[in-house]
Amino acid sequence: MHNNGFYGLGIAPALLDKVEKLGFSVPTPIQRKAIPIAIEGKDIMGIAQTGTGKTLAFGIPMVQRLAQKKGRGLVLVPTRELALQVRDALMPFTQALGMGVTVIIGGESMMPQISSLRKNPRVIIATPGRLIDHIERRNVRLDDTHVLVLDEADRMFDMGFAPQIERILKGVPKDRQTMLFSATMPAEIVKIASVHMRLPVRTEIAPPGTAAEKVSHEIFVVKKEMKGALLGELLKQYTGPVLLFTRTKRGAHKVAQLLRTTGNAAAEIHSDRSLGQRKEALNGFKSGRYRVLVATDIAARGIDVIGIELVINYDLPDDPENYVHRIGRTGRAGQEGHAITLATPDQGRDVRNIEKLIKTSIALSEHPGFPADRFSSAPAAQTRAKKSPRGGGWRKR
Repeated sequence: MHNNGFYGLGIAPALLDKVEKLGFSVPTPIQRKAIPIAIEGKDIMGIAQTGTGKTLAFGIPMVQRLAQKKGRGLVLVPTRELALQVRDALMPFTQALGMGVTVIIGGESMMPQISSLRKNPRVIIATPGRLIDHIERRNVRLDDTHVLVLDEADRMFDMGFAPQIERILKGVPKDRQTMLFSATMPAEIVKIASVHMRLPVRTEIAPPGTAAEKVSHEIFVVKKEMKGALLGELLKQYTGPVLLFTRTKRGAHKVAQLLRTTGNAAAEIHSDRSLGQRKEALNGFKSGRYRVLVATDIAARGIDVIGIELVINYDLPDDPENYVHRIGRTGRAGQEGHAITLATPDQGRDVRNIEKLIKTSIALSEHPGFPADRFSSAPAAQTRAKKSPRGGGWRKR
């Protein structure tokens, strides 16, 4: 075990002890590559999709470096859910070394955040907009930031946070360690790295756009008005937790209502839900109170739940990249997963773009109870409807 475990990565004994107690025995590829480099204090550009264990890849080295010198760690993330998830992952390690952590996110009252900032926490996990609010009100200073992490950097740019990130970067000391993690590396992120990072070591776990490796995919081509009925049939075939994606928040609400009327316990997560409602939905999904969690892409990256059996793309995403993020929610931490997409006959080109990105063709399936539709402009990969990799639509599971 010592050969392939966390030994030999340079982790301090107190933190290594925590890793063992938490039951982690074998580091993920990003952890194996990034931890030794980060512990040395070098800047890192990590290309890794969600679910690859990158929170500990930056978290353990950050906590260890903060134990060795004064100053604090700042972790910037795109969404509130991700902020809370990062906090939960880091807590065992910060507590082991007696460090305070605070989460600064929108959608919550400023007052508790101000009082937690007054306690001078060693680690701040923040969404960019709310952090800027606190900087403007002089509730927080960043001039002692010793380690800076930009997590899900591509998502922060997609959400329009570039000006806030630039501003935050100007306020942190030049002499710091910077770790940037992103599923893809568009030009604007490479630019940030060249301007704001010192000779970063680039570690790439999966080429940009590769889908999670143990996830099987299938597509049903179906008329829009048949989607709800087909969804009901698919949910009878699978027994485990299901994460379902819609394109719009209105769509999410409608599908969640439809599921409830057909006796499926469903919750919804999107930008119209308050933080309290989102937390309740996510916790209910984790605990099994809700079997189906309906989400939009904006909420997708904050959902880190082990054991999601099935991801359903009820609507195709606006951007093919989001397909990769969505299906990365199943088959996490080395488990197998399955993704089903419902596409309408006019979406052949969109499917082709996804297949190009993930460099694989997606099996077309038919359901015995539904008329078989075809794409009006057939994707190159479409020859005939294949039996799905896990029997979707063909047999009861």
